[in-house]
Amino acid sequence: MLRVQGLESCYGRIKALKGISMEVRRGETVALVGANGAGKTTFLRTLSGVQPMSAGSIVFDGEDISKLRSDKRMRRGICQSPEGRQVFGPLSIEDNLRLGAYTQPRHQVAGDMEKIFTMFPILKEKRLQPAGTLSGGQQQMLAIGRALMGRPRLLLLDEPSMGLAPLLVQEVFDVIKTLKSQGMTILLVEQNALAALDIADRAYVLETGCVTLTGTGNELVRNDQVRAAYLGM
Repeated sequence: MLRVQGLESCYGRIKALKGISMEVRRGETVALVGANGAGKTTFLRTLSGVQPMSAGSIVFDGEDISKLRSDKRMRRGICQSPEGRQVFGPLSIEDNLRLGAYTQPRHQVAGDMEKIFTMFPILKEKRLQPAGTLSGGQQQMLAIGRALMGRPRLLLLDEPSMGLAPLLVQEVFDVIKTLKSQGMTILLVEQNALAALDIADRAYVLETGCVTLTGTGNELVRNDQVRAAYLGM
């Protein structure tokens, strides 16, 4: 579904991504793990079209989208739940979800919203409240729900467990497992490497803007280098 080749991106003179190549097959959950500053978020932002690319190519479902604007990529089904959640604080939960569906036919929005409320009952309970009044965990649920309202063909999840209490981390990963079981194609960026590798079909390790290791989730969990660097083992 997604094939990235030789992707580079810069912040001024600093090259943040140094020729990344990877692929995501239809229905897979692929994890991208690495330390802070490795380029994981920059990679997702470049896929979304928010961060400019300076070299390489991005092919999505057979189409080269390297030069497409971010809104056109979203219309093709690349939807992102961003790092730090970035909900629209003054707007209600319902309005945040509607904004996620702005590319979708109006007649299906109410039904899709009910599916999100079934997945996250607390959002239904508080649906008329400003999103800024939610806890961090509830805002993360809203950010994922907002991305799902775009009916993604490829769901980009950027640090969904960041800053959450352990029980909420488990709840978020349970939701990701449910989406995976429904056949959704997911690219997951996550500092909680053990949880990410546990759920992933395949994974890539990113270090200072380069892919240094790749394999199945199980292979990387057993890899001594990964265990020492990211799993504290």
